[in-house]
Amino acid sequence: MHTFKAWVVRENDNKEVTYQLEDVDINQLDEGEVIIEVHYSSVNYKDMLGFQTKGGVIRHYPMIPGIDLSGVVVESNAEEIKAGQKVVITGRALGVKHTGGLSEYARVPASWVFPIPDTLDLKDAMIYGTAGFTAAQSVYELESHGMSPENNPHILVTGASGGVGSIALSILHKIGYRNISALIRKDYQEELVLRLGAQQVVWADDIGKKKTLGSRKYNYILDTVGGEVAATLIPQIYEKGSMSLCGNAGGIELNTTVMPLILRGINLLGINSIIDESDADFYRLIWDKLATDWHVAKNLTVEEISLDEVDQTITALKDGKHLGRTIVKVKG
Repeated sequence: MHTFKAWVVRENDNKEVTYQLEDVDINQLDEGEVIIEVHYSSVNYKDMLGFQTKGGVIRHYPMIPGIDLSGVVVESNAEEIKAGQKVVITGRALGVKHTGGLSEYARVPASWVFPIPDTLDLKDAMIYGTAGFTAAQSVYELESHGMSPENNPHILVTGASGGVGSIALSILHKIGYRNISALIRKDYQEELVLRLGAQQVVWADDIGKKKTLGSRKYNYILDTVGGEVAATLIPQIYEKGSMSLCGNAGGIELNTTVMPLILRGINLLGINSIIDESDADFYRLIWDKLATDWHVAKNLTVEEISLDEVDQTITALKDGKHLGRTIVKVKG
C-alpha cells in the first residue's frame, strides 16, 4: 500500500512529547484483521492530553493518536466484517495503545469494528463518536436510576458547552426534559447551551462553597468535569437523586464526604466509555438509541476541520477556548 498521511506523536530522550503530520505506511500501523479507509475522526479532550508531555494517555511511543474514527473497510480477514462496510470505532484502545484515527488508514482488530446503523452516515457517526457515546451512556444510566421526563426533574449538565455536555443537552431536550440547567464558565458559551435545550444557565462562579450538606437544588446531575465542581455539587442533590461522572477536566480528585450519600440516598454513577467484548450488547444498545430516538446529530454545533488543522484544535482545547464538537474530515 502507498504512503498516507497521519499525525505521529513521539517522545524524545528528555521525555518531551512532539508531534507532526507525517507520511507513513501500513507497516507503521499496529496489527489487526481489518484495514479501514478513515473518512472522519474527531478531536476530544483525551486526544488533547495525548498530544501533551506527561499527558498520561498514550502508553507507548511513537503513536498515531485519535481515539475514534468512522470509515469504510478496504480489507478484512474476518468473516463477519466485509470490504465496503461503513463502520465506526469508539471506546477501544485506539490512539492510546493502538495506532489511531488521526490517519488516512487504520488497521484494527475485527472485534473493535462496529457497522454503522442504517439511519446514520459516516459524518453523523463521528459527530457522535466517543463524546456522543459517553453522553448517551450518561443519560441512559441516569434514566436507569429513576430520571424520567414525566417527573419534570431539575437536571444540571456540567461542562455543558463541551463535546459530551453539548450532546447530552441535546439528547435530554429531544426526549422531553424541560427543566435543564447548564453549567458554564464564559459568556460566549451561553447562546450555544440555550439553543441546545438548556432552560437556564448556572455560572461556575455561582455554584457556592462546598458544604457537607448543601441546599437541595438538583434531582440529577450529568457531570462531565469532575474535581472540585463535582465535589461541590454532590451535596446539592435531592434525596434519591443521582450524579453521573464521566470526565476529569476539573481534576481527578473527588473531595467529598459520605453524608449526602447516606443521609439523602444519592447515587454516584461512574461512566466508563472504554468498551470490551463483554459489553457488545450494551454498545449496540447505545448506538441504536443514537441512531433512532436520540438522534440529534443535525442539531449540534459542529466544526469540521481537515487533517492538517488538528494541531490548532488541540491548542484551543488546551487553552480552554474550544466550543462544541470538532470532527476531522480525513478523506477529502
